[in-house]
Amino acid sequence: MIAVALSGGVDSAYAAWRLSRKHPVLLVHARFLPEDTSERPRRLAEALGLPLEVLDLREAFEERVIRYFREAYLRGLTPNPCVICNREIKFGLLLEAVRRLGAEKLATGHYARVRYDPETGRYLLYKGRDTRKDQSYFLHQLSQEALSRVLFPLGDFLKEEVIREAVRLGFFNLTAPESQEVCFIKGDYRELFRGFETPEGEMVTVDGRVVGRHRGLFAYTVGQRRGLGLRLGKPYYVVALDPKHNRVIVGEKRHLLRRTLRVGGVNFIYPLDPDRPFEAAVRLRYRHQEAPARVEPLGGGIFRVVFERPQRAVTPGQFAVFYREDLVLGGGEILPEEEPWPE
Repeated sequence: MIAVALSGGVDSAYAAWRLSRKHPVLLVHARFLPEDTSERPRRLAEALGLPLEVLDLREAFEERVIRYFREAYLRGLTPNPCVICNREIKFGLLLEAVRRLGAEKLATGHYARVRYDPETGRYLLYKGRDTRKDQSYFLHQLSQEALSRVLFPLGDFLKEEVIREAVRLGFFNLTAPESQEVCFIKGDYRELFRGFETPEGEMVTVDGRVVGRHRGLFAYTVGQRRGLGLRLGKPYYVVALDPKHNRVIVGEKRHLLRRTLRVGGVNFIYPLDPDRPFEAAVRLRYRHQEAPARVEPLGGGIFRVVFERPQRAVTPGQFAVFYREDLVLGGGEILPEEEPWPE
């Protein structure tokens, strides 16, 4: 039996329909949020003629994803909750839960591909065929155990093909509109920090000149231009956050460019020697175009990434993912520098 994680969107619904043509399928809807999100999946399950289990993962989601999100911002980082949710919840606790229900595999509507490679004896992760919808970036932290038990039926599809088929099959109008937002944020993410101690501090230029005050590090991210409250005669951007001194560092656009960064918590999907440098195309955030770089081990599980050309808005807390064409080599979290000024 294959379990299919049904969010209520068209991607997971079509993935379920495809798999149900050849396999016994159990639909599972995981509740992550306080509000009941199961009504739409129930209607879809009825339309698809498939059984549905609703699993309550709200407590774990609060503990492992929302808490991580808050704590990262409070430490001057810019978190990526989707990466953590995939590792800890969807392909962690949810995968364990469906196995207890008797499922051998867990399928989702992600646009990515997994293949077993007999030469390396490992399950490898590849970009989805639809380069605009590819979600391999968010999946780079998955373990071999998880990759061996997941299915991505849409990996070889284009999004428009999925929508066209869902319309033809008659269930597209039952699915939820696609959202680009983080699922637990409605509006401004800063609302999550109400009631938390977020001390104000200085806003300084890269040469140390005090030019204003900030309202708490959580309210800023590298590359931000709007909402700084500065009138300096030309555009200024957040170029770094300095938690040690509780300062927001601002500069001109040119100060956003950096050639190097450090990465920790690296998960290698492809079996590279972690003690040897290697070449890769490195993506710094979901919509970033990968850029050629050399990845060098520094010891202690830390790596330095050196780009051929400077990259804009390197953001601690986000993830750097290493690619070789469509193959995901691995990736890890971008670490803050000991000195937060740009190079």
